Amino acid sequence: MSQTRKIIHIDMDAFYAAVEQRDNPALRGRPVCVGGRPDSRGVVATCSYEARRYGIHSAMPSRQAAQRCPDAVFVPPRFTVYKEVSNQIRRIFHEYTDLVEPLSLDEAFLDVTVNKPAIPSATRIAVAIKARIREHTGLTASAGVSYNKFLAKIASDFRKPDGLTVIPPEKAAEFIDRLPVGRFFGVGRVTEARMQALGIHTGADLKRLTPARLVQLFGKSGALYHAFAHGRDERPVVPHRPRKSLGKETTLATDIHRRQEMMAVLAELAGQVAAAVKRSGLLGRTVTLKVKYADFQQVTRSWSAGYALQTADDIMAVMPGLLDRTEAGVRKVRLLGITLSGWQSPAEAEISARQLRLPFMD
Repeated sequence: MSQTRKIIHIDMDAFYAAVEQRDNPALRGRPVCVGGRPDSRGVVATCSYEARRYGIHSAMPSRQAAQRCPDAVFVPPRFTVYKEVSNQIRRIFHEYTDLVEPLSLDEAFLDVTVNKPAIPSATRIAVAIKARIREHTGLTASAGVSYNKFLAKIASDFRKPDGLTVIPPEKAAEFIDRLPVGRFFGVGRVTEARMQALGIHTGADLKRLTPARLVQLFGKSGALYHAFAHGRDERPVVPHRPRKSLGKETTLATDIHRRQEMMAVLAELAGQVAAAVKRSGLLGRTVTLKVKYADFQQVTRSWSAGYALQTADDIMAVMPGLLDRTEAGVRKVRLLGITLSGWQSPAEAEISARQLRLPFMD
């Protein structure tokens, strides 16, 4: 295992809510929820730390958030503004290194093993980045510093908000041994509950199991858990991760069951997806329909074409068949979504189209 890399994970503190509080002084110090209105079926995208004290969290239904904190202020998201601020922050990252891997608008990995200012200490770089973010945006960020991505990401969440946690190689084993399994990358609530039932509560418990046993219990993820438990993570910081899919979805104001209504919603979504795909410069061959029923059960249905789907009409031509493969109509629907994937460049799409036009050969 190489311990020579110097990785920083930067995570903005309550990013959307912090931007709203920065831009509107009347919101400072108040419980702010960015997302849907409490009288709608929307959810909280993020919330301020004042709101979190009431147990409010991301993805919570706005109605429930309002019940927990009647004084909460609900603000609609302004994604254009958040993206502008995110671009400001990324420009700061690139002052130190070009090995920047954005995970979302508000967090990123940086590999500063070799860096532009030639600063030997990753901790000093993290301190400088936090200070520059505050200076240029008025916002705070938390940073984690370690020798791999797994530990750096965990560290950034350790002393929020405005935190800085460093996990050097010589301290990693002790840190991981005490770490609850729910904090491990790839361990969701279901897996965590299963681990707890098996008596696996901490990194130390994971470390006692062999790779073969972990794979037997948790499939291929077991090998990953074993590596993390021993402080190993060789994943590089990848500056330009290709986007695997592009999609749009909407939670409906009321549950619907008429097919005509569903097709109207899907037509609007298809138009949004087609516009986004056009901006991306790529073309997709696989379209996926997402349906969430009134009881919150969710299904997806996909279809792959031998050619690029370029327009809203191309996408909509597939929808009736995909909708037929669900229980939409028989069961009421609360959410619909469309995703396009299986990317091709325009040049690749043209080659595929030509091949489809060729006559069959003996």
